[in-house]
Amino acid sequence: MVKAWIIIFFAVLIWSGIAPKDTFTWFLEVLPAMIGGVILAVTYNTFRLTSLLYVLILLHCIVLMVGGHYTYAEVPMFDWFKDWFGFERNNYDKVGHFMQGFVPAMICREIFIRKNVINGTAWRNFLSVCFCLAFSAFYELIEWWVALGTGEDAEAFLGTQGYVWDTQSDMAWALGGAIIALAILGKWHDKQLSQQHTS
Repeated sequence: MVKAWIIIFFAVLIWSGIAPKDTFTWFLEVLPAMIGGVILAVTYNTFRLTSLLYVLILLHCIVLMVGGHYTYAEVPMFDWFKDWFGFERNNYDKVGHFMQGFVPAMICREIFIRKNVINGTAWRNFLSVCFCLAFSAFYELIEWWVALGTGEDAEAFLGTQGYVWDTQSDMAWALGGAIIALAILGKWHDKQLSQQHTS
């Protein structure tokens, strides 16, 4: 699995870096994926995650890399959705923000359980969601700081597409992603954690 993960990660990363729509935006969008890849490599022997987590993280990285290649406002498939369903904007960025809640929620859950940080399912879920919402808000602050620092160059990174409530809806999608992940993956995750503990 490790080799397959690495091959897919670098294949998509290399593809995304070949003639991206905007090089500056590409760098900003794929930087979290590259940082995440380094963290996973460094911690692989000391704090190995469940297979579920590695797959989810890879999917999140791919979402970032695709968004980086095209920019979030111009991913072709979501342009087609825009035309088919009469949307006013390309909504690929909402996939990114959904994943920004969905995947970190499961990472939090695994760390909380394995490190015995929090006792009780309700509090663990609540604080996992709180972390994801805080992370999403912090990411919106980063986007704001980048925009202030670079001016018009950050337009593709922000991906607001003229939508006045873009920041708030981004955080709402992350919130929804976190809640859905915990609701639908909890039992599957518990099973993998149990297998990992006994192996």
